Amino acid sequence: MRTPVLLFSTLLAFAVALPGADDMGYIRARGKPGNAGLFVDGKYVGPASRFTVPEKYAVEAGEREVTLKDPRYEDFTTKVTVRPGKTTKLSYRLKPVEPAKPPFGRLRFGGDGPESFISVTAGDTGAVFINDKFYGYIDELNNAGGGLLLNPGTYNLRVSSQKFGEITRTVTIEANKVTVIPLTK
Repeated sequence: MRTPVLLFSTLLAFAVALPGADDMGYIRARGKPGNAGLFVDGKYVGPASRFTVPEKYAVEAGEREVTLKDPRYEDFTTKVTVRPGKTTKLSYRLKPVEPAKPPFGRLRFGGDGPESFISVTAGDTGAVFINDKFYGYIDELNNAGGGLLLNPGTYNLRVSSQKFGEITRTVTIEANKVTVIPLTK
């Protein structure tokens, strides 16, 4: 009789200690700009929406701090209560900041061949930080429009990608030039 009781007690302890499906809820944010980065309790979870479709992210139930970030706008932070098994919907409208003035250089991510950046980064929602400020996600910054425009200077780049891992390096941007950061698996 001791063995079944001990086994049951051990299983019960693990069930209480580990967050399960019953402890999870969802956050879905919709607003302007749609591709703002969504942070929950300070951690980047992904873009608020892609192709105008809001993303839905699983998070632990409870009181959560949600921040939406885009480099062209002021950050928006609010507290929400996430209920187990339910979707908490959030609406937002970020306030624009003064746009940067030219001249600009361009930062892109690339693969092994010229202009391979689009296929290499397709679907990658890994966060891109410049000098510890969120600037978007890899796929968004490598769209057909051509990467991230930055004023000339030296920057600390940090990329957190599920496809390519953590990338940290110093990059120098020159006016009217393209700087390509190679991405390899």
